[in-house]
Amino acid sequence: MTLRVYNTLARKKEEFVPIEPGKVKMYVCGPTVYNYIHIGNGRPVIFFDVVRRYLESQNYEVAYITNFTDVDDKMIRKAEELAVTVPELAETFIQAFLADIQTLGVHEATLNPRVTENIQEIIDFIAVLVDKDYAYEARGDVYYRTSKFADYGKLSQQNLDELQYGIRIEVDDRKESPQDFVLWKAAKPGEIYWDSPWGQGRPGWHIECSAMVRKYLGETIDIHGGGHDLTFPHHECEIAQTEAVTGHPMAHYWMHNAFLNIDNEKMSKSLGNGILIRDLVKQIKPEVLRFFMLSGHYRNPLNFSDESLKQATNSLERIQNAYDNLKHRLKLASATQLSEVETKLTDRIAAIAHQFEEKMNDDFNTPDAITAVFDLVAEANLYLQQERVNAAALQLFLDQFHAFDQILGILSQQANELLDEEIEQLIIERTESRKSKNWARADEIRDLLTEKGIFLEDTPQGIRWRRK
Repeated sequence: MTLRVYNTLARKKEEFVPIEPGKVKMYVCGPTVYNYIHIGNGRPVIFFDVVRRYLESQNYEVAYITNFTDVDDKMIRKAEELAVTVPELAETFIQAFLADIQTLGVHEATLNPRVTENIQEIIDFIAVLVDKDYAYEARGDVYYRTSKFADYGKLSQQNLDELQYGIRIEVDDRKESPQDFVLWKAAKPGEIYWDSPWGQGRPGWHIECSAMVRKYLGETIDIHGGGHDLTFPHHECEIAQTEAVTGHPMAHYWMHNAFLNIDNEKMSKSLGNGILIRDLVKQIKPEVLRFFMLSGHYRNPLNFSDESLKQATNSLERIQNAYDNLKHRLKLASATQLSEVETKLTDRIAAIAHQFEEKMNDDFNTPDAITAVFDLVAEANLYLQQERVNAAALQLFLDQFHAFDQILGILSQQANELLDEEIEQLIIERTESRKSKNWARADEIRDLLTEKGIFLEDTPQGIRWRRK
């Protein structure tokens, strides 16, 4: 099967062919670290984690870079507000970001470069643009001359002649043209700065990624990703900067995820409807949030609501219960060979795995891939209805669940053995109460365990439990 990726630049799906066989160079724009991340930030973090996981499952060696913007205007204002230095502010929220994505099951990036660690590379990059006449200095600032780059606008398909000056772009009398954008900003009194050929200042936003992509991944990479809001101007400006310096395409595939809405409204500061990930995971399991994010196609808007979250919770519970039931039955199953009937499971499971891969190969279609997971759940539940099962068949199912979860990351690996002593004793006591027909005490214990987030199921094979 061939992987096809929707390329924003081409406006169509294209066959994925890496620059170097067996290897993928991938860069995803990271956060400006002046606050905790909200669920809108979480969508690209989770989706591109799955892209990376899937590529690795296809035996690609993935160099996955996501940066930290640790100095800019927002950070300077926030640092002043909190009476801390910009580096102190950055370190606080970088560590918070890393903790939050770890909670979400996101794999650690190959590298997380910071702007402040790459100032010289950024200055050198700007200097080349100035030497090539793609940039000019004006009173300590340096601007990119967009009129010089003939392909400016090719990614976003913006018609620059129709831009409304002062509304969609900032009017500045230091610019030769309103469409020009800043590469180096002169420092104001009291602001953090670095020395440069154009005076004391700091990098503009767009230039940082161009410099870091070239430094860590090379002149041309396979995949450049981010949210839809980065298409213009950020990624458009990156292309103009990089291709003016190198003369080569910056990336072969540009991928952008759509917006996340809250109760059918766009998330915004003015509406005050942003939800921090660290607050949300106190109310729901992180796996539920991952499942919700993957339940819609990444190029389509996704609506977050109490109802959609409830649906995600119930759907994931079906998958988790089937997985947990398989593990529970495996403890008691005999290690016999597959029967003639059971050998057909191998073909059925293989067909489901093929279906999953087919959907992921179609531009990482996670909602349809999840449908394949539910097909596996149905097959597993049907098999588990049998009074006698064997270990080999159960292991076939578990292995496939594991393979799917290596990509999606939606299953909880909470083990049964993690029950504490108090709960174990309560379960034993309830069993004895049922044997002695003390139904009142048995029900009382069940209610107590429910309060502790432990739900019991009486099955022919014994007591089954699951966490809330």
